[in-house]
Amino acid sequence: MLHILDIFAWLACVVYATIPAFWLMVHPFADYWRSRRRNPFLILLPAWVLLWILAGLATAPWHAIRFYSNPLAWMPGALLFALGIWIYKLSSKDFSGSQLGGIDEVRRVRKQQLVTTGIRARVRHPIYLAHLCEMLAWSIGTGLAICFALTAFAILSGALMILLEDRELESRFGVEYQDYRTRVPAILPLRRA
Repeated sequence: MLHILDIFAWLACVVYATIPAFWLMVHPFADYWRSRRRNPFLILLPAWVLLWILAGLATAPWHAIRFYSNPLAWMPGALLFALGIWIYKLSSKDFSGSQLGGIDEVRRVRKQQLVTTGIRARVRHPIYLAHLCEMLAWSIGTGLAICFALTAFAILSGALMILLEDRELESRFGVEYQDYRTRVPAILPLRRA
């Protein structure tokens, strides 16, 4: 049973770790994707699945190495899972399905609205915070070195992705987004001085 849980944790972290790479295919090229007649997801989603496969193959030799094995580690892991799910729920409250799915980034949408209420009044990118909670939950719960490594990779690539996403949102919403960006932190809901 533990072996199956470890494999699931590793594969979950592979998928989560490639999320920033998916968005790095979108945000710097948003104008290009919007100019296409065909649905950009016909290219983007298979490319993302290919990233899962490549990341899985690249990390497979290390998928069973663990820093520790302690059933008590699932206690903070469970708390992080619950926190992540709660943040996902709050994130979907003021966002439409097309906003959550990234459709507005790649399709010409007539009227777009910057959402700065609810959880987005505390953090600009709550979905990414929820992803981080889930990856940390798998990492801490299993003690797998590869989960920690994939989480570190997701943090680094996610920081770049957020910079590019912020630029793209600023080009879409202008001064309104600039003001929002100065008031609200990107990921961690810490007060700014």
